[in-house]
Amino acid sequence: MGSSAQIDFSRRVSPRELPELMDGDCCYEDFRDCLRSLETVNRWLLGYRPTLAWLEQLPYGLHDPVHIVDVGSGGGDLLRQIAGWSRRRGIAVQLTGIDLNPYAARAAAESTPKEFGIEWVTGDALEYRPKKPVDIVVSSLLAHHLEDEEIVALLRWMEATVQVGWFINDLERAEWSSRMFGWVRWHWLVRHDGPVSFRRAFRKEDWVRLLAVAEVPREAATVEKWRPGRLCVGRWK
Repeated sequence: MGSSAQIDFSRRVSPRELPELMDGDCCYEDFRDCLRSLETVNRWLLGYRPTLAWLEQLPYGLHDPVHIVDVGSGGGDLLRQIAGWSRRRGIAVQLTGIDLNPYAARAAAESTPKEFGIEWVTGDALEYRPKKPVDIVVSSLLAHHLEDEEIVALLRWMEATVQVGWFINDLERAEWSSRMFGWVRWHWLVRHDGPVSFRRAFRKEDWVRLLAVAEVPREAATVEKWRPGRLCVGRWK
């Protein structure tokens, strides 16, 4: 791929234009091992911190349990972190992970203690109609896998679906972030897809534009950088 110094980070590259291997066909074992490597990435590079910090602002007096849905839940590591967070704070939660990839629910279930009580759903989040209303939607490292029009559809679905708020935790498109990622030798799928992900990632002006197209009130949403390498969008209703 060449060094990141030779790469143009000024615009977001479309996933159709620059695919990731993880979005294509691979065997279950490679998919699972890639997710486990991504969990290590998230741990080492403080990837859970923005979402957990946002959840600290959860309004008081909500009904129990608070229904939190993770869209693009992958191997379930974010919901495991949220389960631990909620237990430490004595907050009753109902946790649901939904992912299009049929391997995801299997991988998540294998890595998650049953006592966490997390439900894993295979399907399209935009068609998800649970019996219990959704209070919070979170996603982590999903948006850069989506085309702009799919992100707009996701924003509109979250606006129409959630009762309390939503939070998107994704990557900042920057040369230094891409360089930093290359310092460690991850799983071979992650080593390929990581630099691709940063080229498909976002800057603040991308999110401002997408929020406007989705008709999310600009003053209602926050767009914040989190070091290292994250750019996150959140909204409390």
